Amino acid sequence: MLMSVLEGARASPAYPELAGKRVLITGITSTSGVDVVRAFAEHRARLVLQFDEQSEPAQAIAEIAAPTALEMRAFGPIDRAADRVAQFARAAVKAFHGLDVAINLVPLSPQRLPTASATTADVERMLAEHLLLPALISRIAANRMGLVWRDGLVLNVASLLAPAHGRALAFASLIKTALTAMTRRVAEASASQAIRCNAIAPQTAPAPGEPCLFGEADIAALALYLASDRGKGLTGHVFEAEPVARGGEPGLGVGGCLTRRFGD
Repeated sequence: MLMSVLEGARASPAYPELAGKRVLITGITSTSGVDVVRAFAEHRARLVLQFDEQSEPAQAIAEIAAPTALEMRAFGPIDRAADRVAQFARAAVKAFHGLDVAINLVPLSPQRLPTASATTADVERMLAEHLLLPALISRIAANRMGLVWRDGLVLNVASLLAPAHGRALAFASLIKTALTAMTRRVAEASASQAIRCNAIAPQTAPAPGEPCLFGEADIAALALYLASDRGKGLTGHVFEAEPVARGGEPGLGVGGCLTRRFGD
């Protein structure tokens, strides 16, 4: 079954049903998210984009998406405080009077991973900073979709942008554990409302023979598949992202491996 999902996603078919869908994508940076944004823009979605940085490359991502997206709203960095995230979530919902898809990107760059000198308190603080936004957005988006009886998708994507070792790898394992638990919780709570929740988490142990995604273009293709009518039966899945050294081009270099569904 997992291989058939991969093959279906990689076939890159057109999904006309995505035209007009209201898609929130958070955590975009100059090195993460461009392919996901472009994929939904080319399917004529209504995009609400949240950028984690203000830079010329980030601005270029918005300029790439604007001509093909049906409509677009863009937000800059937001404080990682619960009230600020909730305020942003309300603004994202209001932008197009609801949401159909929420994709939260959590790029784990070397600069955002614990160093050898990091204390336990440092690690706990960094974990909260990474996962506060996807946790709150997942819950708020799923609740909103459920209130208006809309089919919907929540997809959280945490991926290592470079190979990690030691404490950084242990931190990635913590991210994976927390993201898996959150995905299962939201998926189980929302299953009766036709709202799916899936995730991509860092691969912290090799899994030879597993069907894998390679590159952000593959991740974007899978996101489209999960958001389309063909992905309506998939929920509670966690996909593992294999760290890959990045080239120089934004949006390349992240891989993923399909793993499991809750209850399997």
